[in-house]
Amino acid sequence: MPGRLAHKVAIITGAGSGIGLESSLLFASEGAHVVLADINITAANKTHSLLKEKYPNAPEAITVKVDVGKEQEIKALVDKALEQFGRLDVMFNNAGIMHPADDNALNTEEKIWDLTMTINLKGVWWGCKYAILAMHNNPTDESKKLHTGGSIINTASFVSLLGAATPQLAYTASKGAVLAMTRELAMVHAREGIRLNSLCPGPLKTPLLMEFLNTAEKRDRRMVHIPMGRFGEAIEQAQAALFLATDESSYITGADFKVDGGISSCYVTPQGDPALPPPSSLAS
Repeated sequence: MPGRLAHKVAIITGAGSGIGLESSLLFASEGAHVVLADINITAANKTHSLLKEKYPNAPEAITVKVDVGKEQEIKALVDKALEQFGRLDVMFNNAGIMHPADDNALNTEEKIWDLTMTINLKGVWWGCKYAILAMHNNPTDESKKLHTGGSIINTASFVSLLGAATPQLAYTASKGAVLAMTRELAMVHAREGIRLNSLCPGPLKTPLLMEFLNTAEKRDRRMVHIPMGRFGEAIEQAQAALFLATDESSYITGADFKVDGGISSCYVTPQGDPALPPPSSLAS
């Protein structure tokens, strides 16, 4: 199957929903072998079924149950990809949590802080660690334009760049740490053919955020700050991740790739309704 990721192998964590779901479908449509990883294996299997339904000629994909808060499970995930496909070209460390009890410094409990850091930060660290080890050993195949090295994409957030008076302190701190860690690893491995970049989504219309913004007041409190006048869609993040995964971004590493509807650049938002509708989901 031809495509911008033809013959490449990509692991996507959090593949059962949101950005991970859309990215899994998009990467498969571009010719990648996709490893669909999620703690909810039922959700991952649904993504796999949808992938085969929509793209019956796509390369083989597999599902793996993984808790990214456990190092050995991430190692086993990468080992499974190597066992099945012989290499790893793209690691999309996308899985994360936004705990409803995450609040400010006075109210956030230590157990919520520790859980958030384990999943959102340690999980990304371990994902980078084992992906880098695998990418060092990728076999070279000139006929398929496959070489050692690869692309690692870590999901951060626009809250890594902006403060908010609607605090989720552990989440914000974890995503800020993802930015810093990604930049440093990008510099360390820049001459090994391994690129590392952070994806910084703005507020998205995903189940994760919509469950958190469960009142009109909460939603409106945020919408007023978005220049484009709408929440983003997961497919828009998947398109950005695809760019970072392909050789089209070969000179990009250590970047904080903002896909946020302009929110991090805005002081006063424009008035009126959005002129264009959001793009359609691949999953619909």
